[in-house]
Amino acid sequence: MTRYAAFLRGVNVGGVTLKMADVAAALTGAGFDNVATVLASGNVVLDARGSAATVRQKAEAALREAFGYDAWVLVYELDTVAAIAENYPFTPEVDGHHSYVTFVSDPDMLDELAELGDDAGPEEKIARGDGVLYWQVPKSSTLDSTIGKTMGKKRYKSSTTTRNLRTLTKVLR
Repeated sequence: MTRYAAFLRGVNVGGVTLKMADVAAALTGAGFDNVATVLASGNVVLDARGSAATVRQKAEAALREAFGYDAWVLVYELDTVAAIAENYPFTPEVDGHHSYVTFVSDPDMLDELAELGDDAGPEEKIARGDGVLYWQVPKSSTLDSTIGKTMGKKRYKSSTTTRNLRTLTKVLR
């Protein structure tokens, strides 16, 4: 068994509203073990056999069946999430700023998003990581930032999801 983090895209942040207890029940019913949700924004830690890709397909199917929405889930081994968080390239806690990690499952899309760093404003920091985009932005301009405006587009829905660095710390506990 491998311990995984599953990040649900667009849950309880202006999109689909789900109770995390119901999400945990649906994933447990799909055959995952030791399912635990973290916060109410679509963060799940679970044990499973198989690859991250297999876990992703199974989790998406279970959520689509249980809740009737177009579920998108990005799945990573918990050790991978720990390495991603440890490699955050900016000062993690800057007053008045959010520190984010955008998980990107499509390498071409990651290339495209990483190029946005050239267009970022002076207060927005963007750096490419291994399968992720590290991002730091003033709290008042998240949705108006280069990355914020881009990530809202439909084409990124199935391949990306963003988490605050503090959220990742809670997922890893």
